[in-house]
Amino acid sequence: MTIPYFVLTRDQREVPLNVLGTQVTVLASNAATNSYGITFQQGDEGTGPPPHSHDWDESFYVLDGEIDFHCDGRVHACRPGTLVHVPRGTVHGFQYGKGGGRMLEITGQGALAAQMFTAVDHEVPAGPPDVPTLLAVLERHGVTVAA
Repeated sequence: MTIPYFVLTRDQREVPLNVLGTQVTVLASNAATNSYGITFQQGDEGTGPPPHSHDWDESFYVLDGEIDFHCDGRVHACRPGTLVHVPRGTVHGFQYGKGGGRMLEITGQGALAAQMFTAVDHEVPAGPPDVPTLLAVLERHGVTVAA
């Protein structure tokens, strides 16, 4: 099945999802492209996901701010213009630095990121997360939080 082209203007975007303090705007889901997914992510200083892994590749392109990426036990301070590629199965996480930051995320074929972000937004209330609920949502979408 061929997916038709599409153009998404700023005023056509969905409302950002609140994913543990990071605002995630799904620009193109894997289902919409029949291949990759793209999100725009913006977070305040100190927010970001814990170390985790999943069965899809993803890349991040830093647009603004400084974001500390943790990949396989190493920390990389990434500034605008930095690309971080994370192959499937790699334990990784990130934390927005001073003043917060913005980036694009591109997920590989078969990723469940857009669905997982939507589920976290709908099922995990803002504020300190209900950890058992959060872990259940992540597990349902193929994400394993590192111990």
